[in-house]
Parts: sequence; structure tokens; C-alpha cells
Amino acid sequence: MSPREFEAIVADAVASLPETAKAYLHNIVVDVEDEPDEETLREVGFTEEEIAEGHTLFGLFQTMPGVGHDIHGPRRIRIYKWPLEDAFRNRAELIEEIRKTVLHELHHHFGYSERDISEWTDLE
Repeated sequence: MSPREFEAIVADAVASLPETAKAYLHNIVVDVEDEPDEETLREVGFTEEEIAEGHTLFGLFQTMPGVGHDIHGPRRIRIYKWPLEDAFRNRAELIEEIRKTVLHELHHHFGYSERDISEWTDLE
């Protein structure tokens, strides 16, 4: 899939979010990148072994440097194209997973941990 087409799907995923979620996107930039680099994977806690085995991320939520933890400060969500495309070959599944990834990363904006988010996902 072309980068432009993938970016359009991400934009559609953001646009499809409930209004209650979109209200909090005013200070969040959603970017698309090909894949996370090894430094990013290490920063989020992947071990060298996990990186060597090909473990990766679909998305990442970040505060902007120097901003601290002010919920109203600028934030960034990165969506990683290649890992998502590798894991979800079916277009409909890919589109759904992109939307889930955007929502997942948005939950981090409110301070929810991976454990909190995975417990909610298990309830679906």
C-alpha cells in the first residue's frame, strides 16, 4: 500500500473516533512512520533479544520534550506502517487495527498503562 493511501486510512480512523475522543485531539499530532527504530524500541523497554526476534510496535504515544506531564501540552501519536501491514494483510483487518491502534495510543494520553488497556481489550 502506498504511503499516501496508508496516511489516508489513518486520517479516516482519526475522523471515525467518537466525538468524545476527538475533543482531546486538539493538542495531539498523529504521524505515520515506516517502523520504529531500535533506539525507540529500547526506550520503551524492548530487550535486545526481543528486538533481534523482530518484536515491534504498531504505535507509540509521546509527550513532546520539555513539556512534562501537563495533559494540555502537545503530544504525538506515531502509527507504524510496516509492522501493521506485515501483521494484517487483509485490508479490512488492517483498517480496523489502525483504528484500534489510534484509540490505544489515545488512552495513553490519559495516563492509562498497557495493563489497563489490555484488560479493557480483553473485555471486548
